Amino acid sequence: MFTGIITDVGRILELEQRGDLRARIGTAYDVSGVDLGASIACNGVCLTVIAKGTEPQNWFDVEISAESVEKTNIGTQGSEWLVGGRLNLERALKVGDELGGHIVSGHVDGVAEITETRDEGDSTRFTFRAPEALAKFIAPKGSVALNGTSLTVNEVEGCTFGVNIIPHTKQVTIWGAAKAGDVVNLEIDTMARYVARLREWGTQ
Repeated sequence: MFTGIITDVGRILELEQRGDLRARIGTAYDVSGVDLGASIACNGVCLTVIAKGTEPQNWFDVEISAESVEKTNIGTQGSEWLVGGRLNLERALKVGDELGGHIVSGHVDGVAEITETRDEGDSTRFTFRAPEALAKFIAPKGSVALNGTSLTVNEVEGCTFGVNIIPHTKQVTIWGAAKAGDVVNLEIDTMARYVARLREWGTQ
């Protein structure tokens, strides 16, 4: 489990197709404290560390299944999954850690497209288009995880919704470089998922 509070911005050092896609990600994390088998959310996708090292910089390797590639923005034009691309990183939540965002599983539900950005003071308002099947789970003042970042929804109209990103978030994540046309990983709020399921069950 994760919180959607980004703790590092990594960079893709290598990508290799070996059946599954394998990625080497440079990081500021002290990898001596990262166990093999540990989970790290990379742009919101929960991935397992399968190797690590310190030369020429701290890095860890992950394998990405075909299903993950299909359901996320990995390999999609307009995403960061290219050699040299920057990724939002978060290590898995430990018991006793502060829950500063919201509960995030790292299981991406689909992708959303940035349709518009505009500055509002020092912050930036982003407008997104979500897949129709996921739009019903997105509510004003509710939470979403976008590229692994816990964000509050400001407004919703049909499949379109908006969030406001403050300067601090833009500085410590990849959001400072995001632009219209980019596609981002979308994870809906777990509570919204269960509420919708309960409503469906009640109508049966």
